[in-house]
Amino acid sequence: MSKGQKTHKSIVKRYKVTKTGKVMKRKAGQGHFNARESGNITRMKRKTTTQAKPFVKTIGSYIAN
Repeated sequence: MSKGQKTHKSIVKRYKVTKTGKVMKRKAGQGHFNARESGNITRMKRKTTTQAKPFVKTIGSYIAN
């Protein structure tokens, strides 16, 4: 009997699948050196973004298992 595909842990930590099936991801570059960024950039980094359609199926398969 086959074990099936394991969950890819690094993908699970970076992405989240919403109830409607969208794949959400946080903006990169929030760790440090943020004091030098302008206020507009800082505000934009707070928001999560949805992934493009070609990646949704791939990422969803990594997370679902």
